[in-house]
Amino acid sequence: MRRHVPFLTITLCLLTALSLQAAGPYHVRLPAAAGGVDPQAVTVVGSPQRYVIKKGDTLLDLARHYGLGYNDLGVLYRQWDPFLPPPGAEILVPTIWIVPSQPPAQLVVNTGEMRLYYFVNNNTQVYTFPIGMGVLDFKTPQGKFRITEKKTKPAWHIPKSLQKKYGMAVMPHGPDNPLGDFKLTLSWGDYGIHGTHMPWGVGRLVSHGCTRMYPEHIKRLFPLVSVGTGVEYIYEPAMIGFLNGRIFLSVHEDVYYKIRSMILHVFNLLESKGLMDQVDLRLVLKAVEEQNGVPLDVTRQ
Repeated sequence: MRRHVPFLTITLCLLTALSLQAAGPYHVRLPAAAGGVDPQAVTVVGSPQRYVIKKGDTLLDLARHYGLGYNDLGVLYRQWDPFLPPPGAEILVPTIWIVPSQPPAQLVVNTGEMRLYYFVNNNTQVYTFPIGMGVLDFKTPQGKFRITEKKTKPAWHIPKSLQKKYGMAVMPHGPDNPLGDFKLTLSWGDYGIHGTHMPWGVGRLVSHGCTRMYPEHIKRLFPLVSVGTGVEYIYEPAMIGFLNGRIFLSVHEDVYYKIRSMILHVFNLLESKGLMDQVDLRLVLKAVEEQNGVPLDVTRQ
């Protein structure tokens, strides 16, 4: 007898499959030197897509569907109500990223773009996932850490400032626990990289410092990472990448207000890599002005 599979189950399975596909792994070839253009370097991964909005779509659902954080679509379509995008409108889905050209650790969390990168196979492949992170009063920090423990169904050791609100010091695993089903504990207090019971917070400032991931993403990352893995948290809203001998630039919003002047910051980055005379300054200014995070080819013609 043929068993009926609910439409919602099929939809969720397809959503998860596409989200995981967007995570990689992607082929990368890091530059041979810190400066100049290496024609063989590949640090721009993925490719943009197009999608026509359907009735009932939300930008939050679409972001997760394509393995993006809400911020990735929200900054492109600031003028829209994220819950009521206009049906029939065609949108750019920015499933394209610039990976760190000189990764300081195997696992890099760039809070400047709300994205995590995990390098494997001697830095020839990379997985990338969107994240949610600390609110302005509890910023996710920069620094070097390591994975000290891997937990399934973790309990949440609630900060003292919140214990009165929740009426407990430790919350067991369950639907109200914000850690989700998996946690990679960092050598930084009780903080870590974990899932979430609120997926729509990925791509937002939502936590008290921890790094949140979609449930399907942390489930994929968790078995790949070993205890002892080096982790570095950086804050770099401007990324420079290479593909086919071309120079790409992405500029994200300065969500933690750490950059005094974004244009000077980008100029300094280009200068430090010896690229100023090889880029079109009009395109560089365009990327800085828009700050939408989409990699732009800024190579001088």
